[in-house]
Amino acid sequence: MLKIKNLTVHYGVIEAVHDVSFEVNKGEIVSLIGANGAGKTTILRTISGLLRPSRGEITFNEQTITKTPPQKIVAAGLSQVPEGRHVFSGLTVQENLEMGAFLRKDGAVKNDYEQVFEKFPVLKERRNQDAATLSGGEQQMLAMGRALMSKPELLLLDEPSMGLAPIFIKEIFNIIEEIKQQGTTILLIEQNAKMALSIADRGYVLETGSVVLNGTGEELLASDEVKKAYLGG
Repeated sequence: MLKIKNLTVHYGVIEAVHDVSFEVNKGEIVSLIGANGAGKTTILRTISGLLRPSRGEITFNEQTITKTPPQKIVAAGLSQVPEGRHVFSGLTVQENLEMGAFLRKDGAVKNDYEQVFEKFPVLKERRNQDAATLSGGEQQMLAMGRALMSKPELLLLDEPSMGLAPIFIKEIFNIIEEIKQQGTTILLIEQNAKMALSIADRGYVLETGSVVLNGTGEELLASDEVKKAYLGG
């Protein structure tokens, strides 16, 4: 579904991502793990069209999207939940969800609101509440619900557990697995490497902008290198 080939991205003269290649197949959860500054968020922002690569190619459903504007990438079926959630303050929960469906032209939007509320019952309870007044966990659920309202084939999740209490982290990861089971493919960036790899079909380890290891989630969890660097083992 998604193929990244020899991707290199710069911020000015600083090379943030170097010659990265990986792929995500339909129906998978693929995790990218690595320390802060490894280039994970830069890769997602480049896939989403928010950054332009210096070199390399990105294809989604066999169509090149390397230079495609972000709104067209969303319309093609790829949506991102950004790090830090970034809900629209001053808008209600319902209005945030409506923003997620802004580009849709089909008639199933109303039904999809109900599906989001079924997945995140707390959002239904707070549908008329200013999004800025939600807790961190509730805002993360709203950001995910907003992305799902665009009806993505591929969902990019950037640090969904960041800053959340353990009870919310467990709930968020249960929901990620549920989203996969319902047919959405997921590319997941997550500091909690153990949680990320435990639900991943496959994973890639990034260090200083390059892929240094890859394998199934189970293989990476069992790797001595991964244990030492990311799992405290």
